[in-house]
Amino acid sequence: MAARNTARKRAFQILFEADQRGAGVLTVLADWIRLSRTDTRQPPVSEYTMQLVEGYAGHAARIDELIGQYAVGWTLDRMPVVDRNILRLGAYELIWVDETPDAVVLDEMVQLAKEFSTEESPAFVNGLLGRLKDLKPSLRRDQV
Repeated sequence: MAARNTARKRAFQILFEADQRGAGVLTVLADWIRLSRTDTRQPPVSEYTMQLVEGYAGHAARIDELIGQYAVGWTLDRMPVVDRNILRLGAYELIWVDETPDAVVLDEMVQLAKEFSTEESPAFVNGLLGRLKDLKPSLRRDQV
């Protein structure tokens, strides 16, 4: 599933860029799509990347609320930007994307944390997303 791995990495990069720029994630996604169509050096934005970013955008407020609620000792605005956006992507895929096994989501997000963040980040990401995984049935009920 290298294509899905790449799609997740790009979705994370779009969320990260939006956070850094103070721009909307859908605006940054549109920028990436436009750039990939006009610059042959830029890889295309996959359908799954678009699904992840658009899905996150549709649940962003709830996702940030959940991360803030369950991140022990951290407020959302004090978290490292990389970790915050890995958690956002992971929370969306974990809670709202049924076709992806929970273990795959956790593993992929931990790998992103290993690649892009601090030495402590993989354990932090794994712990928080693991908690959300355990609470998933009740979190989904809250949405009804």
